[in-house]
Amino acid sequence: MPDPASALSETPGTDGPVVAPATAEGASGGATSESTGAPEPARRGPRAGRDLRAAIGVGLLLGALVIGTLALDARAFLVVVAAAVSIGAWEVRRGVAAKGMSVPLVPLVLGTVGMLASAYLRGAEALVVTFGLTIVGMLVWRAADGLAGAARDLAASSLVAFYPAFLGGFASLMLAAPDGRLRIITFVLVTVFSDIGGYAVGVAFGKHPMAPSLSPKKSWEGFAGSVLTCAVIGAVALPLLLSGPWWAGAVLGAVTAGAATLGDLIESSIKRDLGIKDMGSVLPGHGGLMDRLDSLVVVAPVAWALLLWFVPTG
Repeated sequence: MPDPASALSETPGTDGPVVAPATAEGASGGATSESTGAPEPARRGPRAGRDLRAAIGVGLLLGALVIGTLALDARAFLVVVAAAVSIGAWEVRRGVAAKGMSVPLVPLVLGTVGMLASAYLRGAEALVVTFGLTIVGMLVWRAADGLAGAARDLAASSLVAFYPAFLGGFASLMLAAPDGRLRIITFVLVTVFSDIGGYAVGVAFGKHPMAPSLSPKKSWEGFAGSVLTCAVIGAVALPLLLSGPWWAGAVLGAVTAGAATLGDLIESSIKRDLGIKDMGSVLPGHGGLMDRLDSLVVVAPVAWALLLWFVPTG
């Protein structure tokens, strides 16, 4: 996934930093123009590495959808979350199919919606119970197709049920709190600004790859930008939205940056193992919906726990 979180300067369609293209050298040792004999300037590709107009446009639309449904009703936002996580789970299911693994679709979708709804209505225990029932449903469904490859398929099914469905359920837990909509806004803000801060600093200063084998575009400089940006956003958002201490917001932001980066690397490792570039193509400039949810679903349990600790629901 072309991820903005901590990008090194790169050309579109490549996985690494910009490298000046090799040129044919003349007798003087440099490339020259055929008509004038003057040295030709090196050509450089865009630094962003993706269609920024499309990415920004889609990002604004998604932000408007989140804000609009939260302003309308918490249940409207829950429907959006259920739809998004279900599509993300379907994309991961399709991805593992590239390696010949089969994940039963019906119990996956029913279980995903069930986990999100039960977490909102009945809390954390219901989320865990529904996750277990989803695994059992997948096992029974898959067993009806015979034993050949069953262990492999059940392992893939458990992965998809956990990531993103179970992890997404923690967003429902946050939403269910009396101040749930403000908790969701705080959670989304610090996660989104991890990408923005990392992208800005990574493009401008990124030189040292963080995990070249997984995501060559991520740099340690970009990660530092993510941590700093998230800490500032958290220190501002938590007191304003939830009346929490500023230092707790800074801690929330810094930890969120680490979790968001881990989420990106987890999805990158899965995609590399599956041999695919993106989980899907439904979002221009972003790839699949799961390519946008990768950070959010990993941050969700972390944000839920830290917010519950720093700002108890009473």
